[in-house]
Amino acid sequence: MKYDFNRIIDRRNTRSYKWDQSEKLFGDKEILPLWVADMDFESPPAVKEAILRRVQEGVYGYSVTSDSYKEAIAGWYRSRHDWEIQKEWITDSPGIVTSLSLSVELFSQPGDQVILQSPVYYPFYDVIRMNDRKVAINPLKLEEGHYVMDYIQLEELMAGGAKLLLLCSPHNPGGRVWEREELLRLGELCLRYGVTVISDEIHCDMAMPGYKHIPFASLSPELSDITLTTLAATKTFNLPGLQTSYIVTSSPELKRKFEYKLKALSLHMSAFFTPEAVEAAYNEGGEWLDELVQHISGNAEYAISYLAEHLPQVKPMKPEATYLLWIDCRALGLDADGLKNLMYREAKVAFNEGSVFGTEGQGHLRINLACPRSVLAEALERFTQAAAPYVK
Repeated sequence: MKYDFNRIIDRRNTRSYKWDQSEKLFGDKEILPLWVADMDFESPPAVKEAILRRVQEGVYGYSVTSDSYKEAIAGWYRSRHDWEIQKEWITDSPGIVTSLSLSVELFSQPGDQVILQSPVYYPFYDVIRMNDRKVAINPLKLEEGHYVMDYIQLEELMAGGAKLLLLCSPHNPGGRVWEREELLRLGELCLRYGVTVISDEIHCDMAMPGYKHIPFASLSPELSDITLTTLAATKTFNLPGLQTSYIVTSSPELKRKFEYKLKALSLHMSAFFTPEAVEAAYNEGGEWLDELVQHISGNAEYAISYLAEHLPQVKPMKPEATYLLWIDCRALGLDADGLKNLMYREAKVAFNEGSVFGTEGQGHLRINLACPRSVLAEALERFTQAAAPYVK
């Protein structure tokens, strides 16, 4: 392989949110962190080179977005996801969660129900509740080792008046790549009941070999016009610290409301460094991404095999996308506090404790696989050895 994803990069003392808070968050600076979703890899060389060129200009003034930036975005989705995006559908936003929160505020009213499918990325709950809306949970069902949608209960929520859905596609933490038939069935319900869809597709580029992400808005013009898709290069190319994302919608009304609110909050200005970084990633980072996906897929296979051999009582859900592994640890008989004690004090590792993803996530853990294989191996060894006494 051209890129070495097994090289250890010491991120301590770099103001790393992931590596420099272990003592503050978990009580021990020696804890091995495989939790928050950033990667322990350098971004593609073209990204670094683009940022350095921008740095060398020396004048860091107010900036505008170039046509080439939006052309790079559109070209990426055309070639990678068979989705024809018009440049005028794209609007920059500081981040995915910002876009989700603004969408809840703009496209629902205080007291309204907003649908999410639990267990799910925990900020989904925050952006609903902190905007004075009500969480309407459509729990995912476990079938044949992966999550599927409960369409009957979902239709009940829509018939009951819920008019906004936060879709997580691919799914975090379960790693599902929703199939075309699943999305079409969901879309038919949304059209029937007049439901607007905010589709978080930030992990879309991280589909594992054999799986293909389908953008929800690409299914039909009718679904495109009721959908606002939140996207970013940050998960794909490890750029979260650049604080950049964008939304895509073909609906003039959704776009107008979103852009008006961005301007009201003075969030509409272009960042100085990020457009160059994103453009370089999309134009020159394809080979890097392909090798990254192979590495993550290998890490997933390694982790699943290791757990099967050393702690078969826990059940990992094979990820179809993302660099996250969702494992069912209920056989250990521990509640949320017990799992935290096991991780932080006994195993000296930090994974994500599952109840933060919703009630349906209780007894689960989420492991970040985006690290060198040796780091993953050490974390799994620590965890399985510490967990062994809890096996009944």
